[in-house]
Amino acid sequence: MELSLQQTFFAVFGGLALAAGAASVLVHRLMARTADPVKLTWIGQLNSRLQASWLILLLFAVGFALGEVALAVIFAVASFFALREFVALTPIKPADHIALAIAFYVAIPVQYVLVAIGWYQLYAVFIPVYLFLVLPVVMAWRLDTELYLQRVAKVQWGLMLSVFCVSHAPAIASLEPPGYEGRGPLLLLYFLLVVQLSDMFAVMASASVGRTPLRSNPNKSREGVLIGGIGATLVGTGLWWMTPFSWWQAALMAAATVITGFLGGLVLASVKRSLGERQWDQGVALSRGVLERLEGITFSAPVFFHLTVYFFVP
Repeated sequence: MELSLQQTFFAVFGGLALAAGAASVLVHRLMARTADPVKLTWIGQLNSRLQASWLILLLFAVGFALGEVALAVIFAVASFFALREFVALTPIKPADHIALAIAFYVAIPVQYVLVAIGWYQLYAVFIPVYLFLVLPVVMAWRLDTELYLQRVAKVQWGLMLSVFCVSHAPAIASLEPPGYEGRGPLLLLYFLLVVQLSDMFAVMASASVGRTPLRSNPNKSREGVLIGGIGATLVGTGLWWMTPFSWWQAALMAAATVITGFLGGLVLASVKRSLGERQWDQGVALSRGVLERLEGITFSAPVFFHLTVYFFVP
């Protein structure tokens, strides 16, 4: 007998809450019993990931209860703060203020309204086509050509990463492959689980196995990222029953999510370093910046969304 949408959600959510609660208790006990600064750093990283998991579970539960529009609003707020963090590291000139106002107060609301009403043909091109053409004109209109290309590129890529890519996450909840009608929020939950578990497993495996640290993120090692990716892919395969995929299709989708999530983190790490920063705003969202929390989603959400559309939605 197939479980209903609500029954499946409560079963998965309850299991995740129990696992996260047990892990949180274990982490706090380890922190109380450990004096080694290296181990404390690792435990702190793991605790940060667990806090992020609790926050994402809570926000998703609220969005699930209130509907897809609420999910779009939640991600719109996240995009606003993520773009704010991106812009805070970017040199701003008075001539850029109008373009930034359009980015914050036009692009974000319009993009997420289009996502909420399901107008795929427009939200798929609104930012990467229309705004990418409009913003350079707006910035050129002020006749300030000093570092013009760099300034335009920063605003455009801030929008691309913080808004356009992230907006594909709530769009996943609107997908309805044949036989999966009305269960889109479960597909979004599946996607978020694979992304979060890949990051958490990579931190745990990096601390346990160690070896070669990543240049983009010293808290992770190459071996740890590989182990974490394999672990998240196996979990994603095991959860095939809550998706419209068969088990081998779920394995491929989970693997694609893990790989693109890693690549998104790599790109954002390069952006941070090119702007002279090692971390995003540390005063927001439980000691890690919003954009840092969303780094696994930036590349993986549009890829997961479009793979599902191309291969599973007629």
